[in-house]
Order: sequence, then C-alpha cells, then structure tokens
Amino acid sequence: MGDTGPVTMQAAIRHGGDLGRARASFPLAPEPWIDLSTGINPHSYPHSPVPASAFARLPEPAALNRLKEIAAAAFGAPSAAHIVAAPGTQMLMPLLAELALQRGAKRAAVLTPAYAEHARTARMAGLDVAEVSTFSDLSDFDYAVVINPNNPDGRVVGRADLLALAAEMSRKSGLLVIDEAFIETGYGESLADATEIDGLIVLRSFGKFYGMAGLRLGFAVAHPEIAARLEQRLGPWAVSGPALHVATEALADEGWRNATRLRLTTEVTRLDAILTSAGLTVVGGTSLFRLVRDARAAALFAQLANRGILVRIFDERPNDMRFGLPGTEAEWGRLEAALSEL
Repeated sequence: MGDTGPVTMQAAIRHGGDLGRARASFPLAPEPWIDLSTGINPHSYPHSPVPASAFARLPEPAALNRLKEIAAAAFGAPSAAHIVAAPGTQMLMPLLAELALQRGAKRAAVLTPAYAEHARTARMAGLDVAEVSTFSDLSDFDYAVVINPNNPDGRVVGRADLLALAAEMSRKSGLLVIDEAFIETGYGESLADATEIDGLIVLRSFGKFYGMAGLRLGFAVAHPEIAARLEQRLGPWAVSGPALHVATEALADEGWRNATRLRLTTEVTRLDAILTSAGLTVVGGTSLFRLVRDARAAALFAQLANRGILVRIFDERPNDMRFGLPGTEAEWGRLEAALSEL
C-alpha cells in the first residue's frame, strides 16, 4: 500500500480495535490480523456458562444489587450505595459532564495526554474544555478529569495530590473524575475508598483487565447522593443479564485477579524485551500496553500493518505508538519476526 496506509488509517482514528478499517487500508495483509491496538487483556476471564434465562428475562433488581455489593468489596468502596453499574464507562461520561453543569460548572479540564472521549463528551454537554499537561493547573477549573494510571503513557498521579484536588473541587461544588480503567494492573492507587467526598467520582472499567470489552460494563464509584442521580439518568435494566452473570462471578474471584496481575507483569516484560531488541524506545505504559516513541512511527505502523499486525498511532502525537499484548505464542512469534525485519 506504499505510504498511503498510515494516512488513511490515522486520519479518522480516535480509538483502537478497528480491524475493518485496517483490512480496508491494507488489503494484502495476511490473515488472521493480530490486534495490538487496544489495552485489553488478551486472556479473558474464564466464566461459567451464561444461563439461557439471562438472555430471556429482564435482569432482576436483586442481581444488580448483588453485583454492586461484590463490586464495592472488589474496588474497596465504602458500600454498595456508592456503586453505579452501567453499560460501559463510555455511557457514564456524558452523564458526568451533565452533572457538573447542574452543579454550576462552566470550565472543564482534562489532564493530557488522555483518552479523547472525556474532552469530547464534556464539550458536547456544553462545557468550555481545556486540555492541560500540568496537574496543578486543574485546580483552576470546576470540572477536572484525570486518568490514573494514564492511557497511553502510564503516568500515575499520587493519592495525596488527588485527594487534595478532590477536596478543593468539593469546596466549590465542582467535580473531580478519576478514570481508573487500568488500575487493576497495579499501577497507581485507587481512590474508590475515598468517595465519601462529594466532589469525587471514580470510574472503573470491567472489560479491559478482565478481557471482555464486548460485554460493555463499567462502574462509577461516588457519594451515594451522586450515585443515585446517575442511576436515575441510566434508568432500569442498564446492565444486561449476561453482564450481571459474568461480572458477579469475576469480581468475586480474587485468586484469578492476583494471578492475572502476575501473568501480565511477566508478559509485558517479554514485550519490552522484544521492542528493545528491535531498537525501539519504550517510554511508558502499564502491564496491558506499552508506549513507544520513534520518529518513524507512521512508517513502522504501515510496515506492521502490511504484516497483519495492528498497533495504535495518534494524530496529535505522530511519534507515538502503543503496543498491546499478544494473546498466543503464534502471535508473539509473528510480532517478534515482524519487528526483526524493520
């Protein structure tokens, strides 16, 4: 495809995982594609079979309450009343921006680099949004978003700094949203236990660490009054029966969670070694993804894509590439062979 591949792919890309666009841009690439463009665990949680009734019936309120109790214990939240379950944290972002407006917020800030949807949904809600690179600048706003640990560079903001900012937001009726989508990896310290603070909301993803992004499940952890308002906006049956079944089982499985953290740490060390051996510089990440910085990023992206390997590139940071973890030995072998040819 020459040099047109990365331009075609990159021009409209906001997220990873778009294999359809990759196939259209690189039609001669070998199948099956290896998708390393997302930070999703390639080893999904081995849940028990989902009963037919989970598909046939509306979810029971008791099942949702049970999930909230288990989630509160898993996250370290004060109680189940602090937990809001939703069909993905993506669905919660516009609701949080609306809530900020209702509390009188006018100016929002997102600590960058960051997942682009936070800024986009805040703008759609009518907030004046700035993207700032210095944590201390967030205190000048009345709605602030911090991804901790951050995607894509793995930056971690300390607990004391976040608590101080949350207290300041609470004093002026603002909101601090901490997106902890990758906190399960062990990078950073969760603030789910501090959500008695009125100005603090913590987002927790299910699909990334548990390798089940297609299930579409996420959580907000917040003061019970805020949690109740968010649940009202979501309405009844926001979480599907299959999601309730799988997540209730997975979040209670502390043994799998601990073993998976160790497994991911081992695998990301292997990925670092492969990337370094290929002459690439790893500048950050978590155990689910690594960020590489190289002036040849667009060309490297195209070379890998022509070999059926999709990684993540960024419009706004043209030297950056993000690599997720391969899932099988065959995928590891293809990645190592492709990088050795660059």
